Amino acid sequence: MRVVILGCGRVGSTLAAILTREGHHVSVIDRDQTAFDKAAQRLGPTFTRETVRGIGIDEDVLRQAGIEEADAFISVTSGDNTNIVAAQIAQQRFHVPKVLVRVYDPIRADAYRGAGVETICTTTISAGLFHDLVLGRSLRSIQEYIDTASPRAEGRNA
Repeated sequence: MRVVILGCGRVGSTLAAILTREGHHVSVIDRDQTAFDKAAQRLGPTFTRETVRGIGIDEDVLRQAGIEEADAFISVTSGDNTNIVAAQIAQQRFHVPKVLVRVYDPIRADAYRGAGVETICTTTISAGLFHDLVLGRSLRSIQEYIDTASPRAEGRNA
């Protein structure tokens, strides 16, 4: 599988390393060269794929990373707006079959999920996990945490 990851922070570099170890072709985009330098240890010696320095909403940068042949695009920068716009470009302009985006803001994540953008809101998932752990409850599925924290879930029992 060919995967393009936008964001070479902790999540992006760790995911790139995992996918590379599994034999997938991975390209990582980040606007900051120091992100690649800091991530070198997380990427590890097995990461022999492409790193592209540039803005992830720039179509030329996306092309350089191989977006036109990508089976999946994952946007995990620290900025919700960048992640959402990049995901929409990958989905609508380049027709990437699988597009995933991390969004910190639960309300924004819910809105974009409702518009067909597959989002993962780490805020929602973390809050749900901590909630269950502090109350001594069994852990639920990721989807249950997403559904429970959705603004549309108001009025349902959590």
